[in-house]
Amino acid sequence: MPPYDIAILTTGDELLSGEISDSNTRAVAGILSAHGYRLRCSLSVPDQEKEIVAALEYLIGHVQFIIITGGLGSTGDDRTARAAARALGQPLVVNDEALEMIRRWFARRNFQMEPNNERQALLPQLAQPLQNPLGTAPGFRLQHKGGCELFFLPGVPAEMQAMFRTSVLPVLQQKMPNVSPQQQRTLKLFGLSEPKIDRMIPYQQLPAGIDVAFALDYPLVLLKLKAAGNDAEYCLDQAEALLLEKLGDYLIARDGETPEGNVGKLLSNAGLTLSLAESCTGGLLTTMLTSQPGASAFLERAGITYADSAKKDWLHVPALLLQQHGAVSENCARAMASGLRQNTGTDLSLAITGIAGPDGGTEEKPVGTVYISLASASSVHVKKYTFSGDRNQIQRMSATMALEWLRRFTLQQMEK
Repeated sequence: MPPYDIAILTTGDELLSGEISDSNTRAVAGILSAHGYRLRCSLSVPDQEKEIVAALEYLIGHVQFIIITGGLGSTGDDRTARAAARALGQPLVVNDEALEMIRRWFARRNFQMEPNNERQALLPQLAQPLQNPLGTAPGFRLQHKGGCELFFLPGVPAEMQAMFRTSVLPVLQQKMPNVSPQQQRTLKLFGLSEPKIDRMIPYQQLPAGIDVAFALDYPLVLLKLKAAGNDAEYCLDQAEALLLEKLGDYLIARDGETPEGNVGKLLSNAGLTLSLAESCTGGLLTTMLTSQPGASAFLERAGITYADSAKKDWLHVPALLLQQHGAVSENCARAMASGLRQNTGTDLSLAITGIAGPDGGTEEKPVGTVYISLASASSVHVKKYTFSGDRNQIQRMSATMALEWLRRFTLQQMEK
């Protein structure tokens, strides 16, 4: 039995209307991949019984295992159990074991159980209930006469993941043993496009069995190295070392690391203090840095100097400079960083000013025009960028570029 003979079916009108994203498929695929399995396919259908039935009937004929999420709640639009009964030709009955699970959940928390909650115990006659440690809706397991096994789990992501790990994954491991877990390294690169990175990779020199894949976590390019087998760790070490020879200058984070976390550690280790003045990014850079524990070791203060009045009052940017050159200019960015460092006495002061859009651009200064300035004891550096994308992308690119400035400056200081 191949380790990819698995499908996931997610249900919910909100998944197909764009109201929420399908995080359950991503979570299941990630857990499976970590244990050497992978999905053959995934489907999403609305909360309509006939659509769920049709999807189940199709998948039953194509895969050995199906994970179904959603539609097990207590409201009228929760129709998955009824659809399962219809697809497998079983009557819908009150499952005493499932009903007792629901009652115990409420009793342990001293909550009042509503009559509607009893609906969650209506399951196909041959269903085997699955304990839900985090919610009221029991899951259940069914086996089709043709051999396909189906696991029905709640749609709430935390509940679904907990039940998948305890009730589904052990069955897969029992039914499909001797599967080598796939190991992965992720290199997070900034400053190069995917095609450029692809051209720089010496594919012919990579160890046998290394798979290379790309993903985008804007504005980062994720370069994923995958391998399986007893020598996977060794092969990944060799592949990573080879790629870092070519791409190491653009490596901003690895695996579970974040650029902001790494920059924070660098600043702390170097003993450098930092102050920030953000305009077009609206505090995004500050938020990124302070999302990591220990930011107080390096971040002295930060301000959102959005209006010209803030730049004049807090950063001492001369009014005449603003009149002559404008807030989005090399002169203003330089004055912002210099004024901030003079006022705070921090080792480094960084300023960002620009036009994030969608309005406010001109022919001379189009949307995406951003200036970044970094002031230190020895110098003040300023650079102009013209970023593309929507407002969110321009802000995120600006904040990440500022992190890159801090990363490179700190590394240079530490090498001296």
